[in-house]
Amino acid sequence: MFTKNFKQLSKKDVGIAGGKGASLGEMTQAKIPVPAGFVVLSSCFDRFLAETDLKQEIEAQLDKVNYDDVASVENTSVAIYDLIHDARFPKDLEKEILIDFDKLGAKFVAVRSSATAEDSSIASWAGELESYLNTTRKTLLGNVKKCWASLFTPRAIFYRNEKGLRQTRVSVAVVVQKMVQSEVAGIAFTVHPVTRDINQMIIETCWGLGEYIVGGVVTPDSYVVHKKEKDLVDVNVSEQTKMLVVSSSGNKEVNVPVDRASKRKLNTKQIMELVDICLRIEEHYGFPCDIEWAMEKNKFYIVQSRPITTL
Repeated sequence: MFTKNFKQLSKKDVGIAGGKGASLGEMTQAKIPVPAGFVVLSSCFDRFLAETDLKQEIEAQLDKVNYDDVASVENTSVAIYDLIHDARFPKDLEKEILIDFDKLGAKFVAVRSSATAEDSSIASWAGELESYLNTTRKTLLGNVKKCWASLFTPRAIFYRNEKGLRQTRVSVAVVVQKMVQSEVAGIAFTVHPVTRDINQMIIETCWGLGEYIVGGVVTPDSYVVHKKEKDLVDVNVSEQTKMLVVSSSGNKEVNVPVDRASKRKLNTKQIMELVDICLRIEEHYGFPCDIEWAMEKNKFYIVQSRPITTL
């Protein structure tokens, strides 16, 4: 078996499902509302490399890198990407992944890299690897390969060298998860990341997909909540004129309707519902969490949770 449903995974499975995959499995087991999905395990990538004889070729490419020369790193990255892209997907792996995709019953999925060295004590890989949203059955296998290849972007090659991980075995699992077509999305920090007040949680929200907050494209609303009292301590509403939405050809930017541009994104009742979910996650893990969430048809979904590394 080269894939596992979130229901079959827990936080103990970082070695096979990567940080992201293990966390989504753990939250699914804990009955947190996570969109359904599965993980293409790191063993699938290892098997792909072995069967296509790419392991030696990739090693040979990496041995040639001159880390003082940006062009050398970029050329190596392109060469490895081409090797992975051009190699044939083993038929049995292809079949297993597509069967799992069909079980989800989703038109669009998010495909995300989940490195098996992610958030380890040696290094934090979060943000180093790629994600592909609005993936269809037709583009799924190609995007899985792109996630594998993202282990060798120029940034990732530099990063591994800089952290002294060149000899460390780093593999990559791939998370395949039902896309949430969010009307509102955002991030929650279960401890205030600026004041470091453990009694306060901060929620940031924007219209449309949350990518615009993560990428710093829009200024989000921010709501500060006292965790024990369940009191709304502070509300900052930001005007938002553009938002990112899902369309059949991928994400597209549209104008926020004029009557919504200056409105609060979540009402107090919705904020408290989200606070309860985030507190359950923090309690479950036992440490402050940085949580990505999305709301579709008035239902909240958690798409990612990880420790707040800056505290």
